[in-house]
Formats: sequence, structure tokens, C-alpha cells
Amino acid sequence: MPKYNAFALIARIRDHVNKRIIQELEQHDITGIVPSHGDILMFLYLEDSLSIKMVAERVHRTQPTVTVLVNKLEKLGYVERSKSPEDSRVTFIRLTEQGRQLKPIFEQVSETIRDMVYGDMTDEQAEQLESLLIGIVHRL
Repeated sequence: MPKYNAFALIARIRDHVNKRIIQELEQHDITGIVPSHGDILMFLYLEDSLSIKMVAERVHRTQPTVTVLVNKLEKLGYVERSKSPEDSRVTFIRLTEQGRQLKPIFEQVSETIRDMVYGDMTDEQAEQLESLLIGIVHRL
């Protein structure tokens, strides 16, 4: 019989994962970055330059929220901004060399978290878990 506490469990998992990400980064002497910064950095590792609007769409956050996150990444020296030559209202962000140097660390942290979350699940179990979670996302 279900206990109907999936939401509480998902929230606890998210909290544990976020804490672990921060701990893993701190072990590499990386401070000031939080998991929501990682979303932005991961998309910048895939594409050289993105507008704030494009980043907001990809990370499913509002442009003002992304702007605040980018401000922090810029202050830490991981990204830099530039105005679009075609439209000065559009701001692009791209990684600095310091930001690019974080990529292997982020990949290692991602692998550690992935191993923790999926543990000894079979591929079938992992697919089922993801399918159930996708269903929840779509209903919300």
C-alpha cells in the first residue's frame, strides 16, 4: 500500500544530492558554486556562447534568475559577457579559461552523483525510474 510520500522523498534526494555536489566541489577547492550554477556551466561546455535567454530556456529558469546566477559566475571568473553585435539588447555569456578548466571536475562530480543515485540498479530499473519521474514532471 503506497504511503503517498513521493514528493517528500524526492525533496530529500534533491537536498542530499545538492549537499554532496557542494562537498565534492569543495574537495577540489572550488567554493561559491552551487548546483544551479552547474546547469549553466554544463550547457556552456556543450556550446561556446549562449544568450541569457537561451540559457534560461535550457535550464528551465526565468531570465532574471539566470542573470543573478551568471552575475555570480562572472564575479568568480568562470564566465564573461558580451553584447550581440546585431542587437545590443542581447547579452551572450561564454566560459573563461578558468571556467573551461572546471569541466573535468564537473564531469567527475556528475559521475560520482550518478553512481550514488543509480547504485546497483539494472538498466531496466533505471529506465523505469526515469520513466516514472518523467511522468510526474509532465503531470506537473
